[in-house]
Amino acid sequence: MSDLGSTVLPMSQGTFEQLWGDIGSDMGLNHLIAELPRANSDAWLSAALPNGTFTENFDELELAEVTENAGIHAQISPSPDSLPPPAAVVPSTNDYPGEYGFQLHFNQSSTAKSAISTYSKQLNKLYCQVAKTCPVEVLVEKEPPQGAVLRGTAIYKKSEHVSEVVLRCPHHQNIAENNEGVAHRSHLIRVEGSQRAQYLEDPITKRQSVVVPYESPQLGSEATTILLNYMCNSSCMGGMNRRPILTIMTLETHETEIDPKWMFVFVSGQVLGRCCFEVRVCACPGRDRKTEEENSGKKTVKTATGAKRKSSVLDSQSTTPIAASSSSKKIKIDSSGEEEIFILHVHGKERYHMLKTINDSLELMDVMTTAEKDKYKQKRAAKSSTKHEQDLVQPSCGKRLLLRDDKTDTD
Repeated sequence: MSDLGSTVLPMSQGTFEQLWGDIGSDMGLNHLIAELPRANSDAWLSAALPNGTFTENFDELELAEVTENAGIHAQISPSPDSLPPPAAVVPSTNDYPGEYGFQLHFNQSSTAKSAISTYSKQLNKLYCQVAKTCPVEVLVEKEPPQGAVLRGTAIYKKSEHVSEVVLRCPHHQNIAENNEGVAHRSHLIRVEGSQRAQYLEDPITKRQSVVVPYESPQLGSEATTILLNYMCNSSCMGGMNRRPILTIMTLETHETEIDPKWMFVFVSGQVLGRCCFEVRVCACPGRDRKTEEENSGKKTVKTATGAKRKSSVLDSQSTTPIAASSSSKKIKIDSSGEEEIFILHVHGKERYHMLKTINDSLELMDVMTTAEKDKYKQKRAAKSSTKHEQDLVQPSCGKRLLLRDDKTDTD
């Protein structure tokens, strides 16, 4: 150690340029540096080593070009105030007509089983089959700004699922049907018949949306029609999985911004109007709409036990029977652990009173104690025995009824 510590290594007497040339020629650094990509931030390197070799005036370089390029870059780069606002984690679902009176209109009103799409105004809900055309009319009170766009976004309705992104199930994404030459396979909503539709994904929230340019109504028409397709069933496992969804349609100004941090292109702008409606993608839209409208149309009342049930206009205690189709329907109640309650619709007053008597008897049996039930059974058995004995009273004349153990006079 003492020998090594006392050893003095010879200092290089050459210039830095000579040292750089010796190392660069021996290790091939000159060739490597010459092949490095030149960017604005490397302008000083290009000026110092134009051919991959060190120059003498390294410390006296005038970087006017670098300053000029930096100024141009500062002008091109958007300031933080000019960037689009960050996307909301939970988009608003409140209707907002705005100053342009933005609203949607649906013409489908059929509840036939053959209907491929139908809209319930009562529930503000669209029912449609998978990958079938759903015409939606867009109405405005005055012409929106030039270049305005329509954006369609799907979100989950319930609060426990609203933060999740609505996507197609893996099965519908991977099959060949409806996916020929399509790059946006995971998008649930598509616009049919428009070559200008853009399928976008927000870089922050990952929510997917489809954007189409707004087109003014044609001559003699008051509305613009867009054709929506929903590419996955509401019941698909791995996708919506029976979770209800909402579609948010917005009228926006068209602005394209580049975020230098995320290196994504935003197609966004100021929201001019918003409409929201629920969507159910199913095999039989007409049947499902009719069923849900009937269930929601019944009034909710409380029974004496506190359980909730739905009744029609006339209460079951009324003397006037309910004239409706003979069907029994299960009524949904809160998850309080109480019994399920059903409603039976009958025809005819006589039949109604007969079934009401049976129901009253059963309800009376439910509130009776075990001792009271036993006492009642004994009373019924005694009454039945007395009646049977009365039936066996022998006639005063004529033939006598023989019992099993009786003997005839000839025996």
